[in-house]
Formats: sequence, C-alpha cells, structure tokens
Amino acid sequence: MDLVEKILQRDARSAARLMTMIENGAAEAITALKALYPHTGKAFVIGVTGPPGSGKSTLTDGITEELRRLGKTVGIVAVDPTSPFTGGAILADRIRMQRHSLDADVFIRSMATRGHLGGLARATNDVVDVLDAAGKDYVLIETVGVGQDEVEVVRAAHTSIVVAVPGLGDDIQAIKAGIMEIGDLFVVNKADRDGADRTAMEIEMMLHLGMATGGWQPKVLRTVAIKGEGVAELTRAILEHQAFLEKDAGHRQKGKERSRWVFRELLQERVTARVLEKVTENGTLERLIERIAAREMDPYSAVEEVLKKAGL
Repeated sequence: MDLVEKILQRDARSAARLMTMIENGAAEAITALKALYPHTGKAFVIGVTGPPGSGKSTLTDGITEELRRLGKTVGIVAVDPTSPFTGGAILADRIRMQRHSLDADVFIRSMATRGHLGGLARATNDVVDVLDAAGKDYVLIETVGVGQDEVEVVRAAHTSIVVAVPGLGDDIQAIKAGIMEIGDLFVVNKADRDGADRTAMEIEMMLHLGMATGGWQPKVLRTVAIKGEGVAELTRAILEHQAFLEKDAGHRQKGKERSRWVFRELLQERVTARVLEKVTENGTLERLIERIAAREMDPYSAVEEVLKKAGL
C-alpha cells in the first residue's frame, strides 16, 4: 500500500518498480493494480502503429514535445522486440527519446513483447493504468512494428494513429489485415521522399471507399518527423479527435470497449492457466497428448473432455 500511495503522489521510482513487478508476474503487482484502479480513467491514450522504419519513435517523440509545450504531462509505453538473449526489450525507442529523459513530467517505459502477438506487450494495459493513476494527462503507446497485424492498439487507445511511409516496396503496406479499420489518423511520414503524394492519395481513396465510424472521418496528414515538420498539425488533429470523443460521449464508449477487452483477456488467461494446472497435476494432460499423438483421440474431443472435467 505504501507503493500505491507513492504512485498516487506521482513518484516515478515507485511507478517504475511496480511496472517491473507487473512484467515479472509478481503476485504483489495484482494487489497494487487493484488498489490503483479506482484512480484510473483520466488519461487520454494515444496508440501509434505502423511498419518498421516508418518513424514511429520519432513521431512519438515529436508529439510528446508538442504536448509538453501545452503544459501536459506524458507517459510513453514503447513496446520493443524481445531480445533473444535476455528476454528483455531492445531499447531503441528510449534511445531516440533521450532528450525527454530528464523531464520529470515525461515517463518513458520500454517493454518487450515476450512473444505476445498484436503489437503490444501482455502487460501494456497494466502499465498504462499505472501511468494513468500516476497523473499523466496523455499516455502514448508505440507498438513494436513487426508487421501488419497490430490491431490490438485500437482496443487500448482512444486515438489510433497509423503511420505509413513511401518507398517500402508496397505503397500502402499499412493498409492490410484490418489496419485500415483501426486508424483515426493516418500519417504519411518521411513525406519529403518520392511517392509520398501517391501514398497519401491512395490512403485517402481507401478512406472514401469506407464509411466514417461513429461520425468521425479519419484524417490523412503528412509529416517529416525527423525535421519536426507536420508534427504540430498532427498534435492538433489528436486534440481535435479527443474533443470529438468527449463531445459525442465517445471517450466513455472507448473506455467501455477497453474494459471489455481487458476483462476478456484476463478471464481467458486465468481460466486457461487454472485448467492447465489442474490437468497437469494429475497427469491427464500427458495422457491426452499421447492419445492425440497416437491418433486414438482427436484434439477437439480432448479439449472438450478437459473442459467438461473442469465444469466448463
């Protein structure tokens, strides 16, 4: 409880300590998260996703600078690839955001995916809650950037930003596998490169073919993040989307959707863990696997048998 009190008093060291406990799966972390939860729900969460090399970290850094100019406090969760040697995060994102490291009102946390799919680390939502409870006005989530399936970010964020760049071989590489549906704002970064206008035009054409969700028409913006060009306009668009959500009760709806997703993820994880623990203890799991391997039983019937024994 002392840790919880310190986090509520905006102590960065205590927040970092709890985040480490969360990633390590410490039982005490759950107790702390339960105590912090009533103090969450105030931060505005921004998700930044897109392919590797699109400049997500530089954009996140620029958005942070713009929000700080407005006097806002910022938390950043940079989801990095997992190191094959340590299992930890490869801290490229934190290196790029080094200029904010001495700012007491900016908290940067790099997290490893640890095999979790969807572009987010398993503990991302818990870390967002910690930053929220610690009083951050805005929390930016930057996904790992491993491919085109990073749609989980839309469940975690109020505003989802999809970053694309020209010249990666596929002019609209970001617009695949559901990515088109998740974006509130589309950013063509490195817009000083050849083909930027074409990429922006193709995104706009795709958007016109689709329908605006909830009354919001996604915007397409151009930036050259490394030079700071267009970042102020992008930040204004974020604030515009925030105002839209608050006016249309969309903020509350997004919060409800996130709560539903977090609940389902936790329920699925806990039920799976408990069922596996039960069947592993009495040797049922190994016997079933042997029968499946010998083609004496199909895997579907095996799962149904385990669930039946668990009363599910």
